Amino acid sequence: MQNTLYREEILEHYRQPLNFGTLSPSDKSSRQLNPFCGDEIAMSVKFAGNKVSEIMFDGAGCAISVAASSILTDFAKGKTKSQLTKMSDYDMLKLLGVDVSETRKKCALLGFSVLKDCLV
Repeated sequence: MQNTLYREEILEHYRQPLNFGTLSPSDKSSRQLNPFCGDEIAMSVKFAGNKVSEIMFDGAGCAISVAASSILTDFAKGKTKSQLTKMSDYDMLKLLGVDVSETRKKCALLGFSVLKDCLV
């Protein structure tokens, strides 16, 4: 992982996030708030069988929470529920690709927590 928290890819995902918007109708949706900083992420998912066929997120937050949600939604497309539920917080942080301090981990994992809600 790179040591720079706001490397260019993170900033690009923040400025122009992938899969940003609402998906209606959806098979599952969830919304969560990080009470420590006010970041809020909502996600909606459509499944084709057991695979994610469409996924979108919306909300507002810091560069890390928005970029992580953008990267995660792009990664989740075509994956099975089983593949995604096997992911750990460590896997999500690795997917993000930057070192995240303890105080920013909640931001980096907010979208992942929302996705997990959509998989049950």
